[in-house]
Amino acid sequence: MSSRRTAQPAISTGWLKSYSGGSQDCVEVAFFEGGVVGVPGSKDRGGGPALSFTSGAWDTFTSNIRTGRLDRP
Repeated sequence: MSSRRTAQPAISTGWLKSYSGGSQDCVEVAFFEGGVVGVPGSKDRGGGPALSFTSGAWDTFTSNIRTGRLDRP
């Protein structure tokens, strides 16, 4: 994971937004060329991803969410 701003690769899918249940909470992600997944900062629209992950790290993260491994005790 990285929070450093660098030149951003081309977006291959565009930004995707997902809402959780009936709440207003959402997550936006973009899948960039070269296997980079970007997550924007909610207060920095248009400034590029605030966080970036390798596709493998993103897959592990989302898998851990689905299986409950990251749930609070």
